[in-house]
Amino acid sequence: MSVLVNVVRRSFYLDSVALMRLSRQIAGMPGVVEAALMMGTPANRQIMQEAHLLDAEGQGAAGNDLIIGVRAQTQPEADAAANAAFEALDAPREKAAAAEGTAKSLGAALNQMPDASFALISVPGEFAAVEAHKAIRAGLDVMIFSDNVSYDDEVRLKQEAQALGRLVMGPDCGTAIINGTPLAFANVVPRGDIGIIGASGTGTQEVTCLIAQAGRGISQAIGVGGRDLSQKVGGISTLTAIDILDSDPETQHIVLISKPPHPDVAKIVLDRVARSAKPFTICFLGDTERELPENATAAPTLGAAAQSAMGQKKNFRIVGRSAPPGMLRKKGVIVGLFAGGTLCAEAQLVLASRKHNVTSNAPVPGASPLVADGANVDRLLDLGADEYTKGRPHPMIDPSVRDDMLRQSMNDTNVAIILLDCVIGYGAHADPAGQVAAVLADMPKKHPYLIASVTGTEEDPQVRSRQIATLKQAGVLVADSNADAAALAAALVS
Repeated sequence: MSVLVNVVRRSFYLDSVALMRLSRQIAGMPGVVEAALMMGTPANRQIMQEAHLLDAEGQGAAGNDLIIGVRAQTQPEADAAANAAFEALDAPREKAAAAEGTAKSLGAALNQMPDASFALISVPGEFAAVEAHKAIRAGLDVMIFSDNVSYDDEVRLKQEAQALGRLVMGPDCGTAIINGTPLAFANVVPRGDIGIIGASGTGTQEVTCLIAQAGRGISQAIGVGGRDLSQKVGGISTLTAIDILDSDPETQHIVLISKPPHPDVAKIVLDRVARSAKPFTICFLGDTERELPENATAAPTLGAAAQSAMGQKKNFRIVGRSAPPGMLRKKGVIVGLFAGGTLCAEAQLVLASRKHNVTSNAPVPGASPLVADGANVDRLLDLGADEYTKGRPHPMIDPSVRDDMLRQSMNDTNVAIILLDCVIGYGAHADPAGQVAAVLADMPKKHPYLIASVTGTEEDPQVRSRQIATLKQAGVLVADSNADAAALAAALVS
């Protein structure tokens, strides 16, 4: 038996990244089985309901109220966790109130910073469109971190922004680097002459980090949101981003990253690409048959996109065409446990290109949905998908969501290879490699090969080389890129 406690703090807002971090902190307290701090929107209440973290108190919360949900082994432990959450919530408010430059509204912020040209919006999805309209009409470009913004609101926002000459990044835009500043989940990358336009968060991170590792840099990394290239949205922000980078003298090469767009939208976007005098790299993951303009090069993987952007003709050190010397092939299947959805997609494409029978909860062209009787097929999981994150933080913030799956796969004699990603940078977990190493410390010596890659740079707070060293010390093979890791896995399994 366990005890559930809900506490509602009325008219209290904290952005979702901060709430996910605090949820993880509270969930790690003694005796706590599960914990989540979420704004009381209908969608969030449904998530907490399905996670068995909502009682009558929480059901009464409104969209601008904060719900603290704690399930613990005993009442004192649940109360202690809820009290700790209150203390943590109050601490940053006191600090923020004392900080110079704090503003409680867009208008107040513009009074303090009349020259501002950019707004980052992270409020519950129901309110994000209203705030974004205010920012656009005030002459600002907008990055909407919030999710749960309706399709109709997204279209209206982007049409209005287009008419006013402004850019809308998102909604659900998790990654951007503007004028050298990482925003949301992003990495510390040198300035350079390569511009990135990404409908994919971890895809943008992987490409920018590979470019940085090769000693090059980027001009801007503009996120457009995962739905921008859908038929309904029509690529409005992608086209605006192309205009921006096309006219930017600091940008000499432009990379587009996305899952396959709607055919009608792809034609519009590629027609715009053809009118540019600059070279483009088109990385529509899983979309290999499309005819491109003469100034565009197709890249089948994120690694290949980084390589193409830097003007290299050979693959970006894709390894694993054969097993490394001294390593024996293993019989069995490949299991991938990914925090990054686009990294999961890229790994599927690499394995499918090597004739593997790949299944996934987020299948790309060439892969199949997960099946109940899937013992003899590769299984690559996007652990950031909704079914794994209801009521808990995204695995980039709290990678412990894959701990049990990692243990199970380590003990599964049918598993030959386990693929992992390790995404670092601003917004990410402080030590994702350490989390993996802690799990492996309790595992038997005979187990599947573990292969990982680290998406990040030396300048990131977690320091890429330290993360690699931690993984290697724990017995993990570390590849140069996510595509390399998948290719190596294919080479080591028989």
